[in-house]
Amino acid sequence: MKKFILVLLLLTIGARLFAQQYSQFNTGSLYDSFENPAQRAFIPDSSRKAAFNLFLPTFQTNVTLTGNVQTALRSRAFLGHYDEGSMKPTQNSYNRMYAYSNAYSVMFKLYTSLDGNQELGFFAQSRGEGRGIFKDDIVQIMDDYTVYKGTDYNGLLNSSFSYQAYHQIGFTYREDVTKTFALGFKVAGLLGIAYTQANILNSHVTFDKSSDQAFISMAGYYRNSFEPGTFTEHDILPTFKNPGASITIGATYHTPSAVNLQWSIKDLGFIHWNAKSQVGHVDNTGVVSELSGPNREDNFYNTANSLLQQGVGRGSFTTSTDAKAEFSASKSYWPSYDKQFKITPNIILSKSLNYNDFTGVLVNHFQYRKFIGTISASYNDLKLFNLGGQLMIKSPNAEFFIGSERMLGTASTLRGLINQNQGQIDKMSNSTTADFFLGFSLKFGGIIEHPMNASHIPMGEQGFLGRLWSRFFKSNRSY
Repeated sequence: MKKFILVLLLLTIGARLFAQQYSQFNTGSLYDSFENPAQRAFIPDSSRKAAFNLFLPTFQTNVTLTGNVQTALRSRAFLGHYDEGSMKPTQNSYNRMYAYSNAYSVMFKLYTSLDGNQELGFFAQSRGEGRGIFKDDIVQIMDDYTVYKGTDYNGLLNSSFSYQAYHQIGFTYREDVTKTFALGFKVAGLLGIAYTQANILNSHVTFDKSSDQAFISMAGYYRNSFEPGTFTEHDILPTFKNPGASITIGATYHTPSAVNLQWSIKDLGFIHWNAKSQVGHVDNTGVVSELSGPNREDNFYNTANSLLQQGVGRGSFTTSTDAKAEFSASKSYWPSYDKQFKITPNIILSKSLNYNDFTGVLVNHFQYRKFIGTISASYNDLKLFNLGGQLMIKSPNAEFFIGSERMLGTASTLRGLINQNQGQIDKMSNSTTADFFLGFSLKFGGIIEHPMNASHIPMGEQGFLGRLWSRFFKSNRSY
């Protein structure tokens, strides 16, 4: 596949709110406890005292494309040619691309005390965040520029994208402050891998059809944490060249009517990128040759990329992580007398603190003994509806889960990839997406014993957060 298509498909490997993993909410898994730090991962009298993923990555990945260019790019990716039928050149028709990647290489958590059900965890995580928006015209020029009857056009290349990837290494702590209220937090040091941002605010294209070329001008702003062409696999390894920090704070409350409420401020942080980064305003002109030739995509990409880099300076800069606020409510029901079957409906609201993104999600867990099936339905500010599903096997000391937050779109994309015929590609849904998540963990060590059965019986001591709570509110807590 041509370099230009790879850039379009992989450029914005980053976070969009509707790309988050909601099926794990309120499952009590190790992953859930790291993503929502007020959640418990251990059950006294059943669980063992330590939980670990055995260095087997727990991850989710998502790629989503919306807009008129979907059919054209799917045809190019799967069949090797463009299908331009749905594109609307010169009509300011925009397309959006999002992707999401979140992987825990290490998740390790200890149950440290029965006094407040204290849990302490350590983790190593890698994430990406980004977004992009571009017009139909960028793809139309790659396909067939002869559809443009005129010579000079303004704004065809106006676009914007940003992308950052980073490692996180840190710890989590949670504690029951009272019988019904719990607090948790997750603190991480960030190690930046790469950052790229380009905002093309003004552009101009002059077609020279007799010479099979075009003169393009682009003006805007450009930042890049590394010099293009110098990034290697070695740069993916953690270093302190681009340091940062983030924090996640969460709270849960169990109401008298047995409803579990949860609030979180997630991934509030920053990364300071090194002083050798490329930073500056751009306003340059170049020539794209052989616009109808077999290498037109590479020619266009190379020219556009060189224009972004010409004249930019060097300097450090700081970016924020994609922080968000989330709220969820859930309640469990046991339809059967022996409590072998449990239903746990959830409602989740998620709002970005940096962008306008908003997502509402309905999640329902159906559990029979150690088997859990989950169905989720989400709707976001782009008016996209997604149906998700999850299969999970969970016992007090082991768990495995697999699923997708966008089952229908993922299945449609896979059918197009497997069948590779234009009819199947044209049948795809209103967004092109591929989403998948997978996780595993085990617990080991001694069983967490209830105070009445333990060799050491706690005397009602409070944990660290509980003592602060009592001092601040002048109250005593009793378990």
